[in-house]
Amino acid sequence: MTITPATGPRSVTPAAATCVVRLIDRRTGRTPQRDGLALAVFTADPEAAAATLLRGRDRSLWEARVDPLGPRAE
Repeated sequence: MTITPATGPRSVTPAAATCVVRLIDRRTGRTPQRDGLALAVFTADPEAAAATLLRGRDRSLWEARVDPLGPRAE
């Protein structure tokens, strides 16, 4: 089970594909870094991760980019 502040408890099936969700600065097209590491979240629930990353940010300046890391179960 995954718990996020935005959604509360959610069930995640083990067969769900893992994705990486990155915050992108639209002005530069780059991922912001902290101590030389890019801000990225590995998750099976990309919608919730994107919502968390974008919370409180101006969406005209920021976007969340989702890249699948494996096949998605249907």
